[in-house]
Amino acid sequence: MPVTLAELVGGGRCAVLTMEIQRGVVGDLSSFPELAAAARDAGVIANTARLLAAARAARVPVVHCTAGFRSDRRGSAPNAPLISAMLRRPEHLVDGTPAVQLVPELGPDPGDLVSHRAHGVSPFFGTSLDPTLRALGVSTVVATGVSLNLGIVGLAVEAVNLGYRVVVVRDAVCGVPADYADAVLRHTLALVAMPATADEVAVAFS
Repeated sequence: MPVTLAELVGGGRCAVLTMEIQRGVVGDLSSFPELAAAARDAGVIANTARLLAAARAARVPVVHCTAGFRSDRRGSAPNAPLISAMLRRPEHLVDGTPAVQLVPELGPDPGDLVSHRAHGVSPFFGTSLDPTLRALGVSTVVATGVSLNLGIVGLAVEAVNLGYRVVVVRDAVCGVPADYADAVLRHTLALVAMPATADEVAVAFS
C-alpha cells in the first residue's frame, strides 16, 4: 500500500533540510534578484520558518544546507556554467561574510545543524550531510529552499539514491520562471518525492 505522509515524517525518523535559504541567495543580499523575488512571491521564507518552528517543537532535526566559497575561490571547481558565473563574482557567497548567513527568519537555533559546501550544486556529495542524517537515525528528508531549477532536484535525487524517502514542501520551494518550477514539481519531483504543504507536514510530525 502507498505510504502516508504521517508514516514518512512521524515517529522521529525524519529531518527537515533547508537548501541555500541564505541572505546572498534569496535574502537581502541576494545575487539572484529573480530567484529572491520568486521566493518572496511564493512565501518560501515564511512557510519554511513556520515549518521549522513546528519541527523544533516536535524535536525533529533541522539541517541547514548552505554554500559558500573562499575569497580566493581555491577548492571550488568552475565545472558548470552556473558555478563559473558565481565564481566570477568576487563578492558572491564569500565564507565569513553576511551573504553566507541564513536569512534571519530561519535562525539558526542552537539545536540546528549545518552542512556547508564549497563545491557542486547539491548538498549530499562530498559533505557530512549523509553521515549526519544516518547518525540521527533519519530515513526521510523533508526538503525546503531553492531552487526547483537545480538544487532541490539534486537534493531529492541524491537522497533517493542514498536510500532516503523524500518529501518536498511545495509552498517552501521555488524556482524561475514560476511555470517551469510548477512543471518540475509535477513532472520530475513527483517521480521521486511526496509533495506536501508546510502545514500538512507540521501536522504530520505528531
